[in-house]
Amino acid sequence: MDKGNLKKQAVIVGAGPAGLTAAYQLLKEMPDIDVTVFEVTDRIGGISTTIEYKGNRIDIGGHRFFSKSQPVNDFWETLMPVQGQPAKDDIILNAKKDFLPNGPDPEKTDIVMLIRNRVSRIFYRRKFFDYPISIKTSTFVNMGLWNTIKAGCSYLYSSVKKREENSLEDFYVNRFGKQLYKMFFEDYTEKVWGVHPSKLSSSWGAQRVKSLSILNILKEAILKIFKPQYESKQTSLIERFIYPKLGPGQLWSVVADEVEKMGGKIYLNANVVKVQVENQTVKTLLVDRDGKMETFPVDYLFSTMPVKDLVQAIENDVPAEVMQIASNLPYRDFITVGLLVKKLKLKNQTNIKTVGNIVPDCWIYVQERDVQIGRIQIFNNWSPYMVKDFQNTLWIGLEYFCNEGDKMWNMQKEDFIELAISELVRINIVDWEDVLDAHHVKIQKAYPAYFGVYAEFDKVQNYLDTIENLYCLGRNGQHKYNNMDHSMLTAFEAVKVVKSNQKDKSIIWNVNTEEEYHESKQS
Repeated sequence: MDKGNLKKQAVIVGAGPAGLTAAYQLLKEMPDIDVTVFEVTDRIGGISTTIEYKGNRIDIGGHRFFSKSQPVNDFWETLMPVQGQPAKDDIILNAKKDFLPNGPDPEKTDIVMLIRNRVSRIFYRRKFFDYPISIKTSTFVNMGLWNTIKAGCSYLYSSVKKREENSLEDFYVNRFGKQLYKMFFEDYTEKVWGVHPSKLSSSWGAQRVKSLSILNILKEAILKIFKPQYESKQTSLIERFIYPKLGPGQLWSVVADEVEKMGGKIYLNANVVKVQVENQTVKTLLVDRDGKMETFPVDYLFSTMPVKDLVQAIENDVPAEVMQIASNLPYRDFITVGLLVKKLKLKNQTNIKTVGNIVPDCWIYVQERDVQIGRIQIFNNWSPYMVKDFQNTLWIGLEYFCNEGDKMWNMQKEDFIELAISELVRINIVDWEDVLDAHHVKIQKAYPAYFGVYAEFDKVQNYLDTIENLYCLGRNGQHKYNNMDHSMLTAFEAVKVVKSNQKDKSIIWNVNTEEEYHESKQS
């Protein structure tokens, strides 16, 4: 090795939010380190990528840019400032928003965050319900008198007689009562995870649903009556968020460009095959780059690859129990169908103004039992610039949850698209003749799951922590269903640990576990 290569080598596996944030922060905080990123796919952004099809853009899974962490907000807004002038739909609707003084004009530049309204509803029994469930007349009318009575009684019963929380079902019933759980959580949860909520760990609810409950929903409703300007402190109830003009992948492409400007290297189609560990230290990586095997030295390894794949790639002796647990960690995979339509059959019966008077939802959670579709995204409402002919067509995303290798995953693209359209027709959302075009996208290991051997994940985590220069980040890197901002925070914390030469990595794993983080805005 010549003198020009005496810098320490930081290698990052994965060019998603956690990996790219780590690369950016390392180059910013520790410029004496060489940074290399290996991404197994041909795309930047991980699950936060944006896929373009004939001028229309798909946001995989949907990504609201909202965080209680000020460093995360600062990171986003430094790289993509918030709009200072109205966007295309703001102009048409004459929308009044808190535009950033001297902020960029989205009609003149692409490097801009838009201010968007958060509207997500549940579609159940061919009717709309607020998400989260709200306490108002329309909710009770749509539920019907008998269901409303049963829901009230079951909630009161659950308030008095709490279950021991051994499963996600217990978690939901304790907070909403058995009737509301059965109506609004049971079937959808099973669609997402492929197993009944009684088989899922309650830790998923503690992480994702957090402090949301009927009691807190009631509190929110009362506060809004007496304080019209009251703004929710709960993530699930936030009413506005920011969003990159061309989708989340645009933000991560900007970060990737900055990483390369600062001297970092990013390789796509680069699969980490082997991780060589000696004396509890990663020494080298064997990487398959477009069919060519190359060895790279490592001083610090930041891994966002699935834990299952990481453990299997470690070349030296992994304890048999750890290998068995890691090899069987469960995941859910994801299929999206982008559908271009002339119109939807759904009527906008809200008081929210939209272009073309379409329904205002970003997401629609489909609770109907007679279809397999889980969610519908309406990309027109995420950003008008996501849709090529924004004013005359709707570009929607139909989201399905499955397991790699199952019947749904193995369906031919054309057959799957036909299934997706037929389901929308069945639940009266579109007519066949209004469908103009479609695109089909598969995503592997989109959601690390909380059942099966996950109960023993701590043994895998403890083993990985014995490898001194290994730092596990992000959703798949920690087998934790993190939001994008939580994944970024794991990268922030990992860089701090490396910079301060700490040995204890618990602060990295503990992101998105502290109740304090869930309840109050950080600064």
